[in-house]
Amino acid sequence: MARLPVRFGISRYEADEYYRTALGHYRKHDLSEAILNINYALSLLPNSSEYHATRGFFYLEDGVKDRAEVDFDEALRRNAFEVLANYGKGIMAYERKDWKEALAYFMKAWAAESTRPETFYYIAMTHHRLHENEKAKAWMEQARALFEKADDKPHLRDTEKWLSEFDKLIRK
Repeated sequence: MARLPVRFGISRYEADEYYRTALGHYRKHDLSEAILNINYALSLLPNSSEYHATRGFFYLEDGVKDRAEVDFDEALRRNAFEVLANYGKGIMAYERKDWKEALAYFMKAWAAESTRPETFYYIAMTHHRLHENEKAKAWMEQARALFEKADDKPHLRDTEKWLSEFDKLIRK
């Protein structure tokens, strides 16, 4: 009888409630509560690649990179195109200055969801680090359009600064 609530999705509902609560704490910059709540969600749905990737991202934001990488790897083991896990692994490779690995992960994140402006931004920046400034410019233009659509003024200003820099580098 104990399996009946799981069969009807009650644990899924509870897990999603904890997930939403975790995201709310993340938006308030309360990473310890965000991690606590995503842990509760994972205790109810331990096979969720999305939950593993989310916890990995929280750990990455909290500077606990070893735990972030374990969660990203687990998410990718369950779903090779888990957007957040590929993005997170890309960020980690970018920080290590492993440009080719970073680009591979960012491209997988983009293939899985092609509407996230942050992914376009990091693809552009990775191309720049690889001295491929024309490609960088093309990707940054797309990032700018998406940040503009989202009315994200700080990121929009940053993309415009980089576009100007790419123009200078291309003219050289």
